[in-house]
Amino acid sequence: MTFQIEQFSRMRRLPPYVFAQVNALKMERRRAGEDIVDLGMGNPDLPTPPHIVEKLVEAARKGHNHRYSASKGITKLRHAICDWYKRRYQVDLDPESEAVVTIGAKEGLSHLVLALVSPGDVVFSPNPTYPIHPYSVIIAGGDLRSIPIGPGRDFFEDLLIATKQTWPRPKMLIISFPHNPTTAVVDMDFFQKVVDFARDNHLMVIHDLAYADLTFDGYRAPSILQVPGAKDVAVEFFSMSKSYSMAGWRVGFCVGNPEMVAALTRLKSYLDYGIFQPIQIAAIIALNGDQSCVQEIVDIYQSRRDVLVDGLNRAGWPLEKPKGTMFVWAPIPEAFRSMGSVAFSKFLIEKAKVAVSPGLGFGEYGDDHVRFALVENEMRIRQAVRGIRKALQNG
Repeated sequence: MTFQIEQFSRMRRLPPYVFAQVNALKMERRRAGEDIVDLGMGNPDLPTPPHIVEKLVEAARKGHNHRYSASKGITKLRHAICDWYKRRYQVDLDPESEAVVTIGAKEGLSHLVLALVSPGDVVFSPNPTYPIHPYSVIIAGGDLRSIPIGPGRDFFEDLLIATKQTWPRPKMLIISFPHNPTTAVVDMDFFQKVVDFARDNHLMVIHDLAYADLTFDGYRAPSILQVPGAKDVAVEFFSMSKSYSMAGWRVGFCVGNPEMVAALTRLKSYLDYGIFQPIQIAAIIALNGDQSCVQEIVDIYQSRRDVLVDGLNRAGWPLEKPKGTMFVWAPIPEAFRSMGSVAFSKFLIEKAKVAVSPGLGFGEYGDDHVRFALVENEMRIRQAVRGIRKALQNG
């Protein structure tokens, strides 16, 4: 018997992977021997700080750490998470009921949505946005409604309008600031309005704080849990991937509303036995140890941001410097905008030897932008800028 993917109802709900077209062209050109500067996928190239790696190696040599772990995370890591929140945000959390370790933020967020959202439940998510935020709703069978986000828009005002126009009433809001891909940032007043809105509308809020540390020019990203009473309506995810350059380690956590945390904890108890214990032990060292390594990582991303944005501005592609994330969200130059983001991304591979992410891959409202990921060193970024300048000039 032969099966077709179209037979599977959940797979039918997932759209084609937009990034695949650009990735295929990139790989084709590389196989042909061309040197493509890859600023597409946000895959951190910086190594994990040595003291974290050394702790992993030490813990991995101990046989008792090779057994099944705990799906909710080992006790000492959950305590380290709560201590980190207390030091950083002055937020008190109970490590037993308000914190759960996840296999990266992506796994945790998608499984939390699966635990909380029933078929037909309305969920709001920004558009464009990180794909797992809307797709987790689609996989769970929810009714996804998009809220436009970007320059010249007031996301909260658009949220209010969408709520008035939506029936049945929304059950959940998924947000993430600093925001991927648009790099938008917010202040505490914004989170206060979101919490008040969620209380008034009996709405659950998931906030993805993956880029908590990757902020520049004096901006500091707040936590939604700093708002008094936020734990009544909200949870927050954090990932070790960016701040500690631990992307491949797959470790993150969810904290906040105890009922939502309990739902995720219970679902995970059926799905996994937790992360390899030496990784959790190394994550404790990362959270509790000297944080200067985080600032060193942030400084590298800021310097790369400056090289890219300053270079593109000189090349005739006017851009502003983002205050957060490891990305640059760039409006397609006017002369090329009619191409759309997929065709323009292919154009950059062919003519500039640079790979970027087409904005359409993050939602239909992103089709007039492309996203640069700051995942190559400054020399390679300068090479990319030279290629882009030549491509723009020659059309």
